[in-house]
Amino acid sequence: MTLPLTDPKYYDVVEATWPCLRKDTLGEITLRIGAGGGSRVSAATAEASISDEQIAEAEAAMQALGQSRLFMIRDGQDELDQQLDRLGYEVMDPVVLWTCAPSLLTDVTIPRVTTFCLWEPLAIQREIWATGGIGPERLSVMHRACGPKTSLLGRWNDKPAGTAYVGMYGDTAMLHALEILPHQRRKGVGVWMMRQAAYWAAEQGATELAVLCTRANKGANVLYGGLRMTQAGGYHYRIKR
Repeated sequence: MTLPLTDPKYYDVVEATWPCLRKDTLGEITLRIGAGGGSRVSAATAEASISDEQIAEAEAAMQALGQSRLFMIRDGQDELDQQLDRLGYEVMDPVVLWTCAPSLLTDVTIPRVTTFCLWEPLAIQREIWATGGIGPERLSVMHRACGPKTSLLGRWNDKPAGTAYVGMYGDTAMLHALEILPHQRRKGVGVWMMRQAAYWAAEQGATELAVLCTRANKGANVLYGGLRMTQAGGYHYRIKR
């Protein structure tokens, strides 16, 4: 899959809507302290060319923090990608960025009591996230975000069905942590929740709705493609086991 070059603004949107606990600088390397919040908040990034010795220093720092030796590779960082490959790093979780104008998804009225926006998330939403492995550490990431934000609750057949989180930065709203209960999947719940995210984004003045998805998550990629969202770039990680 060949993706278009990623506009650097999207990396800023990810940082703002899904923030790490803290950043440390080690020369040209930015270290992220994720506090168990996953790869996005724990991956190091290189802001310029770096040496093998600098990578080794960063590895030691990441291990001292109790984190994996993990780098995010952004567009244009082919040299870093090859360097890490030579040093024994494996490719992990290639990610696709999907975007659209909110108006693309606000052309249909959402049926009553199908979706709700609310902050803070309810206990049932925390339970739904937990079924997908999204625990307290990732919920803390959501709470750290400083901009406009909301959570989404989806219902189907009068029962809770799914949840998600949406944060806003600049003119872009980004959806994270979409989770549908297994027995409520393939019923259109994800479509209604994406439409609710678009309505919320439009109310905030957003000109764009974005979402990240691993290439391996075929179901979610089919969902976003079916909604006529556009692939606008992506990134991948390199990890040393």
